[in-house]
Amino acid sequence: MKALLLENIHPAAAEAFRAEGLEVDVRSASMSGPELADALPGVSLLGIRSNTTITAEVLEAGKDLLAVGCFCIGTNQVDLAAAAERGVAVFNAPFSNTRSVVELVLGEIIALVRRLPEKTQRMHEGIWDKSARGSHEFRGRTLGIVGYGNIGTQLSNIAEAVGLRVIFYDTADRLAHGNARRVDSLEQLLGEADVVSLHVDGRPGNAGLFGAEQFALMKPRSIFINASRGMVIDDDALRENILSGHLAGAAIDVFPIEPKAQGDTFESPLRGLDNVILTPHVGGSTQEAQEEIGTFVSTKLLSYVATGVTALSVNLPEVALPVAPTAFRMGYLHTNSPGVLAGINQLLLDSGVNVVSQALSTRGERGYVLTDTEAAVPEEALAELRRSPHTVWLRTWGP
Repeated sequence: MKALLLENIHPAAAEAFRAEGLEVDVRSASMSGPELADALPGVSLLGIRSNTTITAEVLEAGKDLLAVGCFCIGTNQVDLAAAAERGVAVFNAPFSNTRSVVELVLGEIIALVRRLPEKTQRMHEGIWDKSARGSHEFRGRTLGIVGYGNIGTQLSNIAEAVGLRVIFYDTADRLAHGNARRVDSLEQLLGEADVVSLHVDGRPGNAGLFGAEQFALMKPRSIFINASRGMVIDDDALRENILSGHLAGAAIDVFPIEPKAQGDTFESPLRGLDNVILTPHVGGSTQEAQEEIGTFVSTKLLSYVATGVTALSVNLPEVALPVAPTAFRMGYLHTNSPGVLAGINQLLLDSGVNVVSQALSTRGERGYVLTDTEAAVPEEALAELRRSPHTVWLRTWGP
């Protein structure tokens, strides 16, 4: 088997794959659609980060592809429905870089409230500007968190510990941590917060979430931070609000269009603005986070290949059946239709094969069942199951 790893994924992933006998091809940059399609024949496992787009056409070219590992939080760069249709599992790292993102955001809040970006820039220019103008403590100020998931809640806890008041808004029903207070609407949050920090996911409905209307509702001289997804904000509207003085500063880590490789030119209407921190999508890019992501995602991919377990897959039904050392295992991905499980068990009964354990789950148009048996399922029975119109794929593992 062969793994292709793009975008400088941490070496821990390549080491894990090689330890299991896989051939590993490591690339430092992302690949475009046609380039990636040409590289996929013979590749069983594909590792990407946020800058590689996996379309239905790319998946169609990957005839040997078993799974895609997104070595990051987001999966919106992958056509998940097309992957599920073709039986390609997709995994990600929903928790591994949470702390790194939170630490970046907290550091940016301090830097922006103290106006450190322009202070350090002027020092580099040889200008001694020892002034407290526009510089404040953040103690007692209100942080408004939009999106109260894994990152939002951890930011909430740490921000409160260092003296910030916390309010949050989320479309889902989230439990408030500590003394954080939930508000009823985004508009209410924008009117109360001294600092607004976005932590939403990349679902299509969040595109354009923050534009001129939302910036206008923010408190005068407040601060805006986006370390979530580039497509959720209007950068031109943000620029106008910085230039007008309505906002006192901003920190942006993600952009609608990002360079594909190290050293490529970065273009943005936010370049050159006072008290604006621009970072190249490095919220989760600490050595600790990247190593944890490399280990976490590679472990999920290897477990899937070795045992058929789909726990934490973002597009296939999740099935986690403990491995019985002496059992024979059959993994069957199929159309989500009535009677499929009954048909499998009848086939096993007719073959005289005893079931040790079994687990089934469905998601959308797909169903997935793992079955452990005392003896190997006869080839004739496997062939009959493969011929079924419900079959997407059938795989077996021995003890």
